[in-house]
Amino acid sequence: MASEGIGALLRGIREAAGLTREEQAALLQAAQGGKWFDPENLKRWETEKLLPTPMWHALLAECYGRPAEEIVRAIVVSRRRRRLHRLIGEEAREEGSAVDRRKFLGVAAAATGMAGLPDIAEARHGINAGLSTSDGGGLAYLDGAFERHRGGYRGRPPSEALGQMKADLDLLRELLGRPHPAAVRKDLARTAAGITGLVAIIQHDRDDQRDAVGWFATAEQAARESGDRHMPACRHAMVPLNYGAPHAAATMAIRARAEAGRSPSAAGALAAAVTARSLASVGDREGALRAVADARAAAARLDSVQGADTWFGYAPQKHHVHLSQAFTLMGRTREAYVEQESALALTKSPSVMTRALIAVDRAVCVRADGDPATAADLAVSAWLQLPAAYRDGLVRSRVESLCRSLPGRPGSTLRDALTSR
Repeated sequence: MASEGIGALLRGIREAAGLTREEQAALLQAAQGGKWFDPENLKRWETEKLLPTPMWHALLAECYGRPAEEIVRAIVVSRRRRRLHRLIGEEAREEGSAVDRRKFLGVAAAATGMAGLPDIAEARHGINAGLSTSDGGGLAYLDGAFERHRGGYRGRPPSEALGQMKADLDLLRELLGRPHPAAVRKDLARTAAGITGLVAIIQHDRDDQRDAVGWFATAEQAARESGDRHMPACRHAMVPLNYGAPHAAATMAIRARAEAGRSPSAAGALAAAVTARSLASVGDREGALRAVADARAAAARLDSVQGADTWFGYAPQKHHVHLSQAFTLMGRTREAYVEQESALALTKSPSVMTRALIAVDRAVCVRADGDPATAADLAVSAWLQLPAAYRDGLVRSRVESLCRSLPGRPGSTLRDALTSR
């Protein structure tokens, strides 16, 4: 039976290989086909604040070069140790006397079969886990849920994605209503910030502006409680930016850039891009171009974790989409076309909303270049290709804005498409 727990095992292998947590997390991410893996999960496992659930065992065995059985045994050791520490605390409280820790651990280890019959001990633990629901299990589940949701829509309409999060939101509310140790509370706050931030993004995309603002405020409050300033608070600025209040968006984005600090982060890069779009919207082209340069410099410094293709990462594709919008708003169509081509080259199918937004940017540029008829045709084609579930919210807002700028027959053509079913 392995004497070391899972935290020591994972940390020892990583350090022996000379890897940082971020680098090890990148290997785990690559091993699961590029699906996002949060380095914070690895930190929790190495410090044993949480233990890997069965869904991770095979991946850990593959990436750490150990048999799956060894991974499971190490987790069992950690689990026993945590239970024994809890028993020590309960013993001290109930008896009111000092417990000889070393003696207690030795006796308890023998009593629970730590020195033999591991299969029986593992079976008992599995039964215990199945009979009880613990805060730790709930938090571990929510961590996994956050990872599943943060990868984007993956072809789902916004309303469907929101519906699939309902049960997770109910569990989050339940867990937040329970007392927790400070360390667990901090982890829970960080997970809450992530999940509520995702809800805010979806509500933004659905054009439920008031609810989006409320969820963004909740996410920021949770992020502050968790001590994580890199949660992209600048996403809050996306609501006024995309729905007619660019001055307010610029103020919020500039504040978010300051809060993100000097270290390379997705939050800082996104804040610079949002600042560029906001300043372009209010006609400050010089300021917008400076912010574009800042966004490019920030994006170039991101590691694989901060640059991951998730809602909270700042992937190259997302970078080009934002710059496309910034240059489009400035009327710098040549640069906008370049950004649109770069974004499309990096856009994975289906990415329905992203493709539609790029198409609308292209139509706006064509209109600026003096061809309203072709602009209308491009926008109509993009609109008619959209499934009905996507014809609301952000995409509709962009198409309606273009429609208002088109004269005569081109405007009527696009307006007819918008009102058709």
